[in-house]
Amino acid sequence: MSTPIPMPEPVPVRERLVALDVVRGIALLGILLMNMEAFVGPMNIALEGLDPSLRGADRVVDALILILVQGKFYALFSLLFGMGFAVMLQRAGDAFTRVYVRRTLALLVIGLAHMLLVWSGDILTSYAVVALLMLAVFTRVPVRHLPWLGVAIYLLPSLLTLALGAVGSLAQMSPEGARAMAEAMAPAGTLWEQQTQMQREAYGAGSYAQATVQRLRDAATMLTYLMIYGPMILGLFVLGSWFVRSGAIADPAAHARTFARLRLVALPVGLAMVVTAFVLMPTLDIARIDMTMGIATLLSMGGALLMALGYLAWILRGLSAPSLRPALLRVAPAGRMALTNYLLQSVICTLVFYGYGLGWYEALPRAWQPVFVVALWLLQVAWSTWWLRRHAFGPAEWAWRGLTYGRLPALRLRPA
Repeated sequence: MSTPIPMPEPVPVRERLVALDVVRGIALLGILLMNMEAFVGPMNIALEGLDPSLRGADRVVDALILILVQGKFYALFSLLFGMGFAVMLQRAGDAFTRVYVRRTLALLVIGLAHMLLVWSGDILTSYAVVALLMLAVFTRVPVRHLPWLGVAIYLLPSLLTLALGAVGSLAQMSPEGARAMAEAMAPAGTLWEQQTQMQREAYGAGSYAQATVQRLRDAATMLTYLMIYGPMILGLFVLGSWFVRSGAIADPAAHARTFARLRLVALPVGLAMVVTAFVLMPTLDIARIDMTMGIATLLSMGGALLMALGYLAWILRGLSAPSLRPALLRVAPAGRMALTNYLLQSVICTLVFYGYGLGWYEALPRAWQPVFVVALWLLQVAWSTWWLRRHAFGPAEWAWRGLTYGRLPALRLRPA
């Protein structure tokens, strides 16, 4: 058994980057808004964009979440992980590499347990795999290069998709080529539909054992996609690390020009890109490979990054406004317990919607899902505030810290 790493004291609240906790707390709301469709129904349908079967208010809500939330808060959450690891780099000193590797492997254990036992849409496993690549980036890349490197890595899969779309369009210029392409891609569409039906049966009506078997299948599929979205996560980690290493997140006033550009330029430009992508391809066709698909993908992914950065800049601006700061600070406890709350969202939602729980699978209309999300998030904010008045960590953060350092820290706060 390895020797435990010396356990540092918990970072006092006054020394924490409170802005990060606030952004994490708000990101939890966006993540749940994004994931809710995949809790209520088959995950494959949630990945297809606008559901063409929806009408009225359900269709409007689906479109608004797709444009304003889907992909944007995933990007923001990933940026935050990059920031968190950069903070750890600054605090860990000479022991950084050993602590970092153990912390990442511990996150991998937590992510795999979440993915296989609770919900196959887990992102923590992917974060842990990609985070191991960050060691070289943290130590060897000058701070000034991090933004450009991060954006380039993030956009790489979208640029490859654009190239693939161009090849697909060229191959379909003749009727014979179009027929051949349709025949070649038909099995992929059929497999996707079969997977969707298996998810519906296992999660909607199956036992916990049946759902676990389906989670194993879904997890295998999701991990194969890591070659596509892995570079995107890595790019976001790198970009997030710049915000900490440059001092931008600790002292936004010193980087006022950068944040003003993110608020007033990046956000509206990103929104325009996302709306254009939505108009070009509102619903994903898994069997479609052409230039329109490639352009829509590039616009959607690029726009999502710009919108996430814009959201970050507006939250920081809100923290500097006396009228908004007190309300935003109330969200910070949920952000301090982001890992616990993320896992708890999955536990609660699967128990409410899956067949082995209350069985509300495909029963909550799309228009009512944001109401459920906001109610659950507000409960998490209140519970996190209550919990942290009595404890030094959230439950999952406490376990993560114990796995990292080889022994569990004291959980309850001592009276002052």
